[in-house]
Amino acid sequence: MMKYTTISAAAVALGISHKTDAFTALQIITTPQKVHHAATLDDVAISESDDEVKAVNSKDLKRQQLKQALLGRLGDTNTDSGYDPVLCDPFTQESLSLSSIKGPILGGARSGGVRLSLTSESGDTFEGRTNTYINLLEPASAISEEDEEKTSISRSPILSSLMTLTPPPLRSIIASNSDDVEYVPMRDLFTSPSVSFAYERGWRQGFAAAGFPGVDEEFELATEYFAPVIKQKNDKNEDTVLVDMSCATGLFTRRFTKSNTYSRVIACDYSDSMLTEARRRVNADSEIAESSTNLDLVRCDVAKIPMKTDSVDVFHAGAAMHCWPEIEASLKEIHRVLTPGGRYFATTFLGNYFSTVAGAEKASNGGADVETSMQAFQYFPSVEYLKDLLLDAGFENDNVSVELVGRGCVIMRCEK
Repeated sequence: MMKYTTISAAAVALGISHKTDAFTALQIITTPQKVHHAATLDDVAISESDDEVKAVNSKDLKRQQLKQALLGRLGDTNTDSGYDPVLCDPFTQESLSLSSIKGPILGGARSGGVRLSLTSESGDTFEGRTNTYINLLEPASAISEEDEEKTSISRSPILSSLMTLTPPPLRSIIASNSDDVEYVPMRDLFTSPSVSFAYERGWRQGFAAAGFPGVDEEFELATEYFAPVIKQKNDKNEDTVLVDMSCATGLFTRRFTKSNTYSRVIACDYSDSMLTEARRRVNADSEIAESSTNLDLVRCDVAKIPMKTDSVDVFHAGAAMHCWPEIEASLKEIHRVLTPGGRYFATTFLGNYFSTVAGAEKASNGGADVETSMQAFQYFPSVEYLKDLLLDAGFENDNVSVELVGRGCVIMRCEK
């Protein structure tokens, strides 16, 4: 018996798939209605038998056929052809369209994946692969040979781990006196593969000591808070978009995706190693392959969220805000991308939980306060302080709830 796998044009062009068949293919949202396929490429369908995938005479010809179909049939009359309805240039907030596809076609997603190139109207180009993630942290065109020679702690896991353990005075000296080193402790701790490896192997479970609910319970709390927004969209037969920011290894991402509650889940993180581990776990989860939810993995900075204004229905950030260096800008970005009536659910640590770390940093800094940029974490002093941050970001007082659980866990619920 033969079965046929058709490739969604927009899927290959824009996103990271959770499904693997003859090769990974995406299905993205293209209109406000319930439409998950921008186009169907029947002419380039791949036939697959029980024993083997049919050989194709020319991979180059197949690549050209696919590219032509993508460029010619993306989108429909209700949208700008070829533009992602949510993702955008993080610097200009311009829409992103398919520029080119390079790399293997048949069998590619099981090895190197399909290479994507997304271009904004002003010419910024971003890249990614269907079996890893889309990199919207910085344009590929902005990385010069000189930049590649520069040592970024974020790109050096060993240096990242060592610098995180370095006393604040030495961090400042190294970071400020060398043009070849870039270091932000809050950001760079989680770029280490060792941290990514340990995150679901004991690290995250340790948060219970601060009062964090278990992952399953937090997922249920977030789902319950998001439910009215999702129901309202479903009643209108409209697609729903959830963002899981600072997704780490995908603990919540996988749960949101498997729930089949959302049309699209976009999982974001600054760390390459976290996203790599998240992708590995997503691919290993057979339930995700059966989900109707479209899943994208995106590398980005929460202070410059690569998403259009009023484009995200619900936004989740689990145990994350204390690791955001530019906290004020990040919260303003979250408020910007949420749709009117959209909801933000987040958990974070209160500063008292990090008192030992903060005290050690201050002592090693000669008793003086450490600059925020050189701190290991954001040390939020109180729930009132956190609420003020949310109000400053644009949320209204009546729509903000900040709750202390245990001795160090804060749960935030905000509606735009």
